[in-house]
Amino acid sequence: SPTMTQTLPMPDENALAASRALVARICEEARREGDFLTFERFMELALYAPGLGYYAGGSRKFGAGGDFVTAPEVSPLFSRCLAVQVAEVLARLGGGVVLEFGAGSGVMAADVLIELAARNALPEKWLILEVSGELRERQASLLSETTPQHASRVQWLDRLPEEPFDGVIVANEVLDAFPVQRFRIGPEGIETGRVCCEGEVPAGCWGRSPPEVVEAVDVIRQEVALDDEYCSEVCLRLTPWVDAAGEVLGRGAMLLIDYGYPRAEYYHPDRSDGTLLCHYRHRAHSDALFLPGLQDITAHVDFTAVGLAALASGLEVAGFVTQAQFLLNCGLEGFLAKARAAGAVEGVKAAQQAKRLVLPTEMGERFKVMALTRRVSDDDSAPLVGFSNGDLRYRL
Repeated sequence: SPTMTQTLPMPDENALAASRALVARICEEARREGDFLTFERFMELALYAPGLGYYAGGSRKFGAGGDFVTAPEVSPLFSRCLAVQVAEVLARLGGGVVLEFGAGSGVMAADVLIELAARNALPEKWLILEVSGELRERQASLLSETTPQHASRVQWLDRLPEEPFDGVIVANEVLDAFPVQRFRIGPEGIETGRVCCEGEVPAGCWGRSPPEVVEAVDVIRQEVALDDEYCSEVCLRLTPWVDAAGEVLGRGAMLLIDYGYPRAEYYHPDRSDGTLLCHYRHRAHSDALFLPGLQDITAHVDFTAVGLAALASGLEVAGFVTQAQFLLNCGLEGFLAKARAAGAVEGVKAAQQAKRLVLPTEMGERFKVMALTRRVSDDDSAPLVGFSNGDLRYRL
């Protein structure tokens, strides 16, 4: 029977040529490095190589014409609920700035700004840290069309601000795109996934692990029993990212929304081939070497690792809930009631969208929301509204 990747639609000639150019670059670097790259480096090039990587090229990524749909694309209900949480943090701080990592199409920024304006809770600035020039253009275009009155508040950054600010950092489906190391427990110990080039064709292979991977896997094995042949990923970039983001947050909250698990569930015996997932034209599959540069490659987030990194950076882990619980805590029912009041068609449409956001079989439980805070208010013991019910920190 045909494999999943054999049944995927093929791209046009221009896209294929771009993918071949990226493969040539990957194989050239592999030859320089001793005939292989770590899987982490391969994933970094596949996603971020200038001009050729998935997030650095010009292909459409989000929405019906792209490869996947994010929660803000599904419905403005998601962003309106998120705005409730952002507004609460800004109110506790007495104002501040919002910094959004990787703003996708820009629709979440637009919808959150509209809701914040309705609540008289606009931030001083809405900063967007975006690595993709093509996405920046799309974000600027969408924001100027949908929220021209707020355009002057929005600024794009190439890197983190040099001076700390008070406010909110938002990262929706950002951590899952961090390059990961693949590892396997074998008879020789811990092996690391590599990409070897046979001619000009990348192929998966395994080799001796660098010390930092061995150390990270040993930490996991102190908490979770991993059998021989167990294969998964570890993201060594989470801790440096939390450190760097935490450094620029003077007072305020980081809201991280992504698919992932607490560590014991991430490295569960049933998940013995890891969580690596690729998205191409709204089809999910596991072949990371398929058409490099033309598909998204992701791995689920180890939220225990994020929490530990936060604590080490002097941040508080202030809440951890499912996406469904977060949206309900932030007033989803009230927004649905407003939609119903606007008319039958609006009400039905909003109800269908809400199902995708909250049902366990859709995004409701697969996605989690974590709050990391620093001195949000004098009484930090009062839970943030989005985390007031259904807190799962005990599972971290």
